[in-house]
Amino acid sequence: MKIRSLLIAFVTHMGLSLLALLVFLISPVIQATAEPAHGIAMHGKPALPEDFKHMPYVNPDAPKGGRIVHGVMGTFDSVNPFILKSFRTNARGSHDPILGHLVFESLMFRSRDEPFTMYGLIAEKVEWPDDRKWIEFTLNPKAKWSDGKPITVEDVIFTFNLLAEKGLPRYASRAKKVAKVEKTGERKVRFTFNELADREFPMIIALTVVLPKHAIDPDTFDESTLEPMIGSGPYMMDKINPGKFITYKRNPNYWAKDLPSRVGFSNFDEVKIEYYRTQTGLFEAFKKGLFDVYPENDPSSWERNFDFPAVASGDITKAEFQSGNANKMFAFVFNTRKPVFKNRKVREALIQLFDFEWVNKNLFFGAYQRTASFWHGSNLSSFGIPASEAEKKLLGKYIDQVKPDVLSGSYKPPVSNGSGRDRKLLRKAGNLLKQAGYVMRDGKLYGEDGTPMAFEILTRGQRQEKLAVIYRRSLEKLGISVTIRNVDDAQYQRRTKKFDYDMVLQTYTASLSPGIEQLGRWGSISTDLEGSFNYAGANDPALDYLIDKILQAREREDFVTAVRAYDRMLISGDYLGPLYHLDQQWVAHRSYIKPPENTSLYGYRLETWWDTRAE
Repeated sequence: MKIRSLLIAFVTHMGLSLLALLVFLISPVIQATAEPAHGIAMHGKPALPEDFKHMPYVNPDAPKGGRIVHGVMGTFDSVNPFILKSFRTNARGSHDPILGHLVFESLMFRSRDEPFTMYGLIAEKVEWPDDRKWIEFTLNPKAKWSDGKPITVEDVIFTFNLLAEKGLPRYASRAKKVAKVEKTGERKVRFTFNELADREFPMIIALTVVLPKHAIDPDTFDESTLEPMIGSGPYMMDKINPGKFITYKRNPNYWAKDLPSRVGFSNFDEVKIEYYRTQTGLFEAFKKGLFDVYPENDPSSWERNFDFPAVASGDITKAEFQSGNANKMFAFVFNTRKPVFKNRKVREALIQLFDFEWVNKNLFFGAYQRTASFWHGSNLSSFGIPASEAEKKLLGKYIDQVKPDVLSGSYKPPVSNGSGRDRKLLRKAGNLLKQAGYVMRDGKLYGEDGTPMAFEILTRGQRQEKLAVIYRRSLEKLGISVTIRNVDDAQYQRRTKKFDYDMVLQTYTASLSPGIEQLGRWGSISTDLEGSFNYAGANDPALDYLIDKILQAREREDFVTAVRAYDRMLISGDYLGPLYHLDQQWVAHRSYIKPPENTSLYGYRLETWWDTRAE
């Protein structure tokens, strides 16, 4: 039976009869009795007990005081991060997944040491039934705005309605899945969902930011503003210089400073964020000591550019962090809507021809690892692991679509001799192309209909273009004609939105809690949906089936089984040519700024660092 989380259109698309759908929708639901809890998890139960003292990845004894200065690229003309008008030009830091949620807080706090688990913040308790058709929050009686006024249920309802009407599009999208929001007690608010909501959706609602009803004019909320906004977070907006800098000062009366989910966070008295127009200007400012932290993801830069005096003297530390998060999938993506890439053997052949070993050695100092899974580096990955009996059972009639080596766990991406002209891989690719009906004639590769194999690689930026040029050299050795078109961001967005390309380079973010977003990437419902992220044009009932199983999973063990089976199916489909990833996070920082000893599952968290000068 399909879960209620899927859109009715999607359920119908997957082949349920109208009668079956009606039976599903009107069937009685047996609910477990909801009980107040200190936390909720997407699968299973929260790892931390109700009486936990702090998050595992903080220093609970970190000194309070000092300051940190961040440097960022760009500009800003607004301090409202929740509206479309200033979506790309709002000041960083007030509600920021990287620099921290300094001003605005959500109902619950997401732990970065578990795949998808939340603990009490503005809401001290949470309740939901087994079917997750609603979720109810009990607000913390101590929760206050920075002006001292209490946070109320009316604030929560006001925020939901305001953001649905005037906030970013994602808030309106969420509102469509909510049947009603109601006050169910002095400090209780309940969200009841409709048939569009899935099992993950209550978790998303728990991450809902809360805004102060008494301090916001709904009529002007969707306009950019440089007036400091009131929040409930550990900091208040202080000095604002549009396009240049913004500073946040600690709220000495922060209501949650002793809350277990906030102990060890927000250790600086002042956080300043300075803006720079160019990457060169940003790096030079860091070298001069104008700001404190510089994340780096370019191996060439990490190897060559950090040889200035402050590094040699120890004033700057080059830190490396290990993350347990899945690595992003960066790849050449085949648009299977195009005739040239319809045949899977053609795609498999072309995957053989990117010489990762040569690229990694000659361009990146050997810093990268080859990506072999859509969840590489995490326990969701199927790479190197034989399929369990549970996986095989789950795959059922679709098991024959999984390649034998992928099923057995012996699959590996192509490995070259690093010469840039590995004859072994060229022969393998040539044999696969021959099986697909292609023949070499006069140095060109022709299909059975006499059409030469030719396609275009669409790129944006010099780095992508450089990779495409290297790839083309290998492809041309087998008589394949390749053109490269490098375009600006606006043109790239237009073309990818309409799927107007043969091949592109794309990065797929990887979560330890994949869910409904997979429909937009690989589900057949998104194959022809303009603007979707289904870049490869995937249209396979097996993928639809496995996405559904991921969404249905209730226990962590069942979820891992479903994701691994799904990973094997994606790998076996040869929808893209996987490239590489870094297995570390690199950050250069002033030595007086210190991180905790323990790194979270998702990597380093800047909001847990502190200034040793305050000790």
